[in-house]
Parts: sequence; C-alpha cells; structure tokens
Amino acid sequence: MSGLRVIPTWRNGQEWLYVCGDDGTNVAWYDRDAARVNLLSETRRADVLDVLRPFIAGQVAIGPPPVPTPAELAGLTLHPDDDLAPNRPGEDLVISLDRDPGPQRRLRTDPRRKALAALARVGEVLDGFEAAGWRVLHSVPLPGGSHIHHLLIGPGGLFALHVLPARRLRVRVGDPWVTAGRGEPQPLLRRARADASRASFALTAEVRAALVLVDPSSVEVTPPPRDAHVFTDTTLPPLAHTAGLLKPADVEALHMMARARGTWTRV
Repeated sequence: MSGLRVIPTWRNGQEWLYVCGDDGTNVAWYDRDAARVNLLSETRRADVLDVLRPFIAGQVAIGPPPVPTPAELAGLTLHPDDDLAPNRPGEDLVISLDRDPGPQRRLRTDPRRKALAALARVGEVLDGFEAAGWRVLHSVPLPGGSHIHHLLIGPGGLFALHVLPARRLRVRVGDPWVTAGRGEPQPLLRRARADASRASFALTAEVRAALVLVDPSSVEVTPPPRDAHVFTDTTLPPLAHTAGLLKPADVEALHMMARARGTWTRV
C-alpha cells in the first residue's frame, strides 16, 4: 500500500484532486481542466498515478508544477500593505513587543525577546544568501495566526524554516519530538512539515521542511528525520551553495508569488 489518498478541492472555480500522504503532506495534484498531473516529488510518480488511475480519463501531462508565466506575474501588482517582502524577521513579535513591552525589571528574559533574537540571527544568515541567487521572505503570515518563520527560495529549491532558540542548551531531536535542555518535548518537526505543506499548496511547488536551532551547546539527532532537514545557525550557510533545481527566472517568479499576501489566504 502506498499510503496515499485523493482529496477533491476547488480552487479558482476549478476542481483539483490533491494526492496526500498519511500525514496530510501534499504529494501531487491532478488539474482536470489542464489535463495535467503535477508532481511535487518525482520519487512518488508510480504511487501517484496508481491512486489517481480511477479519476483520469484520456491522456494527461505529468511533471513538476509549471512556473508562473510573465503574463501571470504582471497581474501581481502589489499594494504596499499586501507585499510581504519588507517583513522583518519575527515581524509579528516585533509588533507584539511594541504594543506590550512587558515589565522592564524581571528575573527572566521575556521569551518573546529570546525568540526574536533567534529569528533575527537566522534572518541575518539567510539575507546573505541573496548574493548566490536566493530570495528570502521573513514572517510569512498564515490563516489562523501562525507564521512561517522564514521562506527560502533559490537555486537549491524552496525551504520553509522553523526556528528554535536554544542558546547553550543540549538539543535532542527524535522525529517529530524536539527537546531543548530540560524543557518539555515539542513536536516541532511536525510543525515544520505542516508549514512546508501549506507553502507547497500556496505556491504549487515542492517546499521542504527545515528546523533551525540557534546557538545550541550540542545537537543529537536520532534517527535522521524523514522529509525534513535539521540545521543550526552555523551549519546553515553551506545551503546557499546548493543548486540544480531552479533557474533564476523560476526563483524570481516564485518569489513574486510568495511575497503577495493574497497567495497565503487559503492555505
């Protein structure tokens, strides 16, 4: 058994059949009107076609999702309020702290400030990727009030990064649980995968999940997580040198889509 299932969905007045895994992750979708099966992962081609067989009539095209055309991008004229490109790392936390700074004298640092410092650190690293042809968006808002901490688009593909402040803490990663120091285990890899899946849906492109640990004293990963990457702020920079998946024009097209607030309203 492939573990895949088909879920009908309506987008822009058209019925698309999404193929999802057991964990809800999007693997592919079938656009009936375009007669095209869009694969987010070529490795699941056979399983996707097998589960879609009862729904497909006639000849269909099969391949990765098409990148937006110049004409489609020309229609994305953004009002400044709808452009996410100016967002700072942790934009939502910056606003929260501006509205409510909290008590000035306290024994413990406000956890929002720790989180913001970690997001700023990772944002600084990612902004340095631009020289290698990458584009990055910070604090991408999702329906329900959550945010993708950082969205990275470049020659090596697309990544949704979730950041964990871990200054001087020993971090243990056991899929999907992540434990920092003596804290309670948190299902952060599940959260990272969910963010990546929602981004894949919004951008109609494969987005990979990544967890970034900021300034940990040590990291133990057992076993290596499935379909997710684990970085620290110091091991992240080599990612800038990966390539071979997206052409420069594709990077710019996907970045233009991603920076439009309206892209994220239905995920």
